[in-house]
Amino acid sequence: MVENVIWPAYLDANCTRNEGRRVAEDLAVEEPTVDEIASAVQQVGYDAVIERSKTYPREYEPRGRVVVKGADDASKSDLLEAVAAYVTAIRE
Repeated sequence: MVENVIWPAYLDANCTRNEGRRVAEDLAVEEPTVDEIASAVQQVGYDAVIERSKTYPREYEPRGRVVVKGADDASKSDLLEAVAAYVTAIRE
């Protein structure tokens, strides 16, 4: 079973690629929360576990992370793009 980790910085429009953003700027959202990310992961069809006490290595403030379980059939970049699209839809 593959576990993918999604840090909020991966989807954050305020972060540059060097700071950890992994999606295109047009898919990125400002200040995504782990709750939004977990909800989007569940809408994509995978199980999500929120770990709130974790801190992304390139940041100082803990924003948490989301562990995605059972995403064996998708690459990480495809998963991130789908989650980013759902987070955008959640905010509308």
